[in-house]
Amino acid sequence: MKLRLGVNIDHVATIRNARGGPHPDPLRAAHAAAKAGADGITAHLREDRRHITDTDIDRLMAEIDLPLNLEMAATEEMLGIALAHKPHAACIVPEKREERTTEGGLDAAGQFEMLKPYVGRLTDVGIRVSLFIEPSERQVEAALRLGAPVVEFHTGSYAHVEGEERVAELKRITDAAALAAKNGIEPHAGHGLTFDNVVPVAAIPQLAELNIGHFLVGEAIFTGLDDSVRRMRALMESAR
Repeated sequence: MKLRLGVNIDHVATIRNARGGPHPDPLRAAHAAAKAGADGITAHLREDRRHITDTDIDRLMAEIDLPLNLEMAATEEMLGIALAHKPHAACIVPEKREERTTEGGLDAAGQFEMLKPYVGRLTDVGIRVSLFIEPSERQVEAALRLGAPVVEFHTGSYAHVEGEERVAELKRITDAAALAAKNGIEPHAGHGLTFDNVVPVAAIPQLAELNIGHFLVGEAIFTGLDDSVRRMRALMESAR
């Protein structure tokens, strides 16, 4: 199975918004990522619009050929936006206004009743629902009961530890990916992945997609987005 790469362009918008005006343009980044070998584009429309804006989503839907994965909180506002645009996929993520970035996975088990109508309404209009969860049996089972066809495992814990702790975190991801696939759920992964740590995750055979953004945009400052995406793509392919 080819391992797909979804490129998250949020932090191109972060740089733009720090100064105001139109530059750098996230849409241009999406086109560059596509040319370099990305299989999809990911964008997180946050409540506070700290990076991606509504206009960005309008333009991405209208002007890119790759599938758009819209990351969104489970709120009525975001549900309405998703239903209006009908992106290829909607990944429901936890969101706190005070956090710098997403701090962990969605508690699909603990928030089951709240999440159920969101999964249902998105699915009803043909949007492929993904749940951004921790790699645990409890969360995978909740995703299965919710009817989500995709889960994305939060790899931040794996990325931010070393040695035996990293080995243990990799096993959690591996076991959760196997459990998801066994139950007909397509497993993805993302958060904190870099050139130095991506290969062991990419080697997990059940994983179908990695979503990577902040690191690729950061590397692009030094080598260009084309180079950073191509190098990540090559590392992922070497793992398979």
